Amino acid sequence: MTTSSGAPVVAGVSTSPRALEVVRLAAREAAEHGRDLALLHAFNWQAAFEASSVFEPRVEADEMISQATAAATAVEPELSVSGEVVEGPPVAALIRRSQSAFLVAIGDSGMAGRGGCAPADAPAVQLAARAGCPVLVVRPDPPVAGPVLIGVDGSPSSRIALDFAFDCAARRQARLLAVRVIEPGRPDDGEDLLIEAVAEAGRRHGSVAAECHTIHGDPSAVLVEQSRSAQLALVGARGDEPWRGMLGEVSQSLLYHAPSPVIVVRGLTGTSPDGP
Repeated sequence: MTTSSGAPVVAGVSTSPRALEVVRLAAREAAEHGRDLALLHAFNWQAAFEASSVFEPRVEADEMISQATAAATAVEPELSVSGEVVEGPPVAALIRRSQSAFLVAIGDSGMAGRGGCAPADAPAVQLAARAGCPVLVVRPDPPVAGPVLIGVDGSPSSRIALDFAFDCAARRQARLLAVRVIEPGRPDDGEDLLIEAVAEAGRRHGSVAAECHTIHGDPSAVLVEQSRSAQLALVGARGDEPWRGMLGEVSQSLLYHAPSPVIVVRGLTGTSPDGP
């Protein structure tokens, strides 16, 4: 294995039958960004005491970490992988770890196929709203081979997310699709704003082919539809809606409905994603 410097990618290892897909995608993300992968499983002592043997659930937790480590190294053999079992609720553990992580990955708990809104206390929603770093929400099915999608609304949050999206596209050797959505009744300033923002970020990522589209409609619906052909969708946590709280309407809609993996970009300043 090779050891990389800087904050790691952290992946939550759950009891879900499809939990290893989170690990595999997190492993690819860590390798692409030159980061280590840290696997984290939160252990529930109350459940252990209710089991036939107090040691059996802990043994199962250790086995889950072993299986997740094997899955990660099968995808990225040179990746440095560590595993840890901690006590307490999973979301709280991941939020704590996010303060020193480059990115945190979690499964979507079936949100994409549920239809309608997911509950606000869904683990992926809670983590995306409160983490101290970008959050990758992984779907059950592997992503398609499409562009990296980013929604741009001109806010400081979306410009930081745009720079992060360029970096993701460069490391994947993928095309970047930047979309600005103009709602009915709002000034049609989308094309100039989008071209300016993409040109500015693109100067730092000259190897990435970027495509810009200004579309009229509902931002949530448009970006969810565009995500159907994307390998990854990115969005700022709140965009131009800081009054909405920790997650904006568009970021929530992508979390709930986008079939592609989604990164909610938060916890970053205007510095390069290559930083700690």
